[in-house]
Amino acid sequence: MDGSTAPATRDRRRARNGVLVLGGGFAGATVARRLGVDGPTLISEENALLFTPLLPEAASGTLESRHVVVPLRQMCPSAELFLGRATAHDPQERLVHVATETGDVEFSYDTLVVALGSVSRTLPIPGLAEHGIGFKNFADALYLRNHVLHELELADNETEDARAAPHLGFVFVGGGYAGVEALAELHDLVSDALRFYPDLRRVPQRWVLVEALDKILAAIPTRLGEYAQEILQSRGIEVRTSTRLEAVHADSVELDDGARVAARTLVWSAGVTANPVLADFHLPLDEQGRVRVTDTLQVEGLAQVWAVGDCARVPNALTPGTPDPPTSQHALRQARRLARNLLAVRRGETPQPYGYRALGQVATLGRYKGIAEVLGLRFSGFLGWFITRAYHLYALPLLSRQIRVLSDWTLSLLFRRDVVAFGSFDEPPPLAPGGRAKPSPRSAGMTR
Repeated sequence: MDGSTAPATRDRRRARNGVLVLGGGFAGATVARRLGVDGPTLISEENALLFTPLLPEAASGTLESRHVVVPLRQMCPSAELFLGRATAHDPQERLVHVATETGDVEFSYDTLVVALGSVSRTLPIPGLAEHGIGFKNFADALYLRNHVLHELELADNETEDARAAPHLGFVFVGGGYAGVEALAELHDLVSDALRFYPDLRRVPQRWVLVEALDKILAAIPTRLGEYAQEILQSRGIEVRTSTRLEAVHADSVELDDGARVAARTLVWSAGVTANPVLADFHLPLDEQGRVRVTDTLQVEGLAQVWAVGDCARVPNALTPGTPDPPTSQHALRQARRLARNLLAVRRGETPQPYGYRALGQVATLGRYKGIAEVLGLRFSGFLGWFITRAYHLYALPLLSRQIRVLSDWTLSLLFRRDVVAFGSFDEPPPLAPGGRAKPSPRSAGMTR
């Protein structure tokens, strides 16, 4: 890797205190924060951490969207934040190549922490790339909200129920936490919004949850998963297990059981996969593309490189033979152990193995409904919803963000959510001669 080959490449930089952390998600940001005054250089594509457990509530308008992101400069005050995207790694030279909008940079390091997270796992399904909507990041959540509200406006414009049906069809693929919680929250959003659309109240909606396994929320106890399914079905939501997506069209969705759903909204949340950029990092990977690490979280064969989070295959001393799942709860615990191990190595001590037994599983099912398993005890209904919110509030970094979220939740008890869609303001229209703005495709009503 030679930083002098391109004129735009800057001089090689040295990571602060010799420690370089790649990734500003749960794992990377927590490591950077826990190192304290010995803060490293933190490479992140964004200057904020997205608190993904609250993403469904941001999409539905229950929470102010800005309150589910945490500023990294505030969360990690001792770290040096550098905005960029790590694109390659040379373990022999201990160099990481970082691409930025202002030029490429090479960082040298003594210790490297790889926490590049995951990306949505997609399949080569006809029409999915053209018509599907992801639900992985902040932009996805905002786009989905705008899209759903825009579909209500289009449905209200139609003069025939048959023509309005695709606008009121919503299909969610993936019965894990993201899919179930997003569906429940968006269902609440549409239910609240219909008070402003009296002509749509008599038009049938269709909400469908598609899951390839034989049950939804497979990671939680069966009884809680069955309760979640009952709650969804009681709201008129179709739960189709042991079913796969066959094809996606502009105004319909085909399933492998022969069903065809009139829908212009297809949300894809069928799992994640390790960040594909790891293929260029010259690190040992497993069959799923995750970095292989030892029980102390060091990369196999590279004592100076560590890896945690969704991008790593992390063995857990308390669950032998079963690596950690890609959840924020496990990423946080891995990051805390890694930070302690880095500080121990600096003091000349031996790093300790990672071991963590999950405290439980929680999920919301829309307004005042939820499920929770905590320390072997199972809760559902209002109590499950309350425990889920309490845990998310506890895990949210920064007191200022906790207060903002708590305020949003309190206000949501007093006021209904609004139905403002900002789809036409996603990007400014180009200026025409004379200073007048020309209409862009989005401002003309196109949503994607």
